[in-house]
Amino acid sequence: MSSAATLALGGLVVVDKPAGLTSHDVISRLRRLLRTRRIGHAGTLDPMATGVLVCGVQRATKLLGHLPLEPKVYQATARLGRSTSTDDAEGEPTGGADASTLDEQEILAAMARLRGPIEQVPSTVSAVKIDGKRAYALARAGEQVLLSPRPVVVSRFELLGLRRGEAVTDLDVLVECSGGTYVRALARDLGAALGVGGHLTALRRTRVGPYDLSVARTFDGLTSAPGLCAELDEVVTQAFPHRAVDRQQVRILAHGGSLPALGLTGTHAAISSNGEAIALLAERDGQARPILVLRPAGE
Repeated sequence: MSSAATLALGGLVVVDKPAGLTSHDVISRLRRLLRTRRIGHAGTLDPMATGVLVCGVQRATKLLGHLPLEPKVYQATARLGRSTSTDDAEGEPTGGADASTLDEQEILAAMARLRGPIEQVPSTVSAVKIDGKRAYALARAGEQVLLSPRPVVVSRFELLGLRRGEAVTDLDVLVECSGGTYVRALARDLGAALGVGGHLTALRRTRVGPYDLSVARTFDGLTSAPGLCAELDEVVTQAFPHRAVDRQQVRILAHGGSLPALGLTGTHAAISSNGEAIALLAERDGQARPILVLRPAGE
């Protein structure tokens, strides 16, 4: 685990979120455990959902928006035969039809049509903003919410198991998708395609980009040994291609200055001779310009 000095600089904590907590609840607990308010998260998980939630601490909070955190991988259970107001088990029933005798091949064919690049309408009770307000807040206030389809990519939507019940069929599925994909919307759309309705009854996120459950920490573990899963310098050097910078170049970058371009494409990191991550850079017009200074002058 990290020392107090390392914790002050920051890094990532990958939490195995338990059911019943919002992502904001997770941040509140981490703030108490790590004794800092400067914590944020990437990729919201619904209270019903469990699994990987990537959180940034101190300077790594600003890093979250630049990290490659795709694809997202989930294990979920979709119930065919009933639809709900929230597309998950927490909503009110809104209809459905007997799905207990659905043909498995028909189900697989419908799942195949939801793979690949698709246009998906987010769930009404979602964090999508409409005129600056969250869709879930508008829906809970009784306002009509109309969301536009958004392009997402579902690279895997696989059937792991099938169970028949009274008027329903439960599907255990694996989903690998781009950020912004709603797995409960997949359950909703699958049920709609089959004409029986559908919603999600369980959801566990098992991976976010390179971070999976093997590195995630439970709150019991964090309570007994608070600390980071990965320090800032380690996160940056593993996530981005990088160029070496000398002391003079470190000073230039620390003040927000640019360096000569090296012909590197995309976002890359500037790493000092002692392994410190100084900044994230992007090249344009012959210059490597900072898009995020991780060690500003005077800090």
